[in-house]
Amino acid sequence: MDSLEDLRNELKQFAQDRDWRQFHSPKNLAMALCGEIGELAEQFQWLREDDSRNLSEKKLAAVKGEIADIQLYLILLADSLGIDIVQVSNEKIALNAEKYPVEKSKGRSDKYNEL
Repeated sequence: MDSLEDLRNELKQFAQDRDWRQFHSPKNLAMALCGEIGELAEQFQWLREDDSRNLSEKKLAAVKGEIADIQLYLILLADSLGIDIVQVSNEKIALNAEKYPVEKSKGRSDKYNEL
């Protein structure tokens, strides 16, 4: 699978084969997504900054699994609401470019209304 659409179709078929689509309401998917984000955060909890950048193979494998879970739930959530995730992501990048112009925001972590 190379494209987001292929991945979405594979996910939909996976759920359909198991009769799980009945459970994939936006509310349930959003809650599942939050749970997976929590599981990702657990992988970094209490690590020092440098350690979070240099993960052991075991820890990195766990992080990869959680990132995949998050991505899959996000794709399902967007699909359940009829949202084109690529389109809205591009729109958000354009909006952020307006809110954070390079000349004002480069090297700074301030929020856009504080620049």
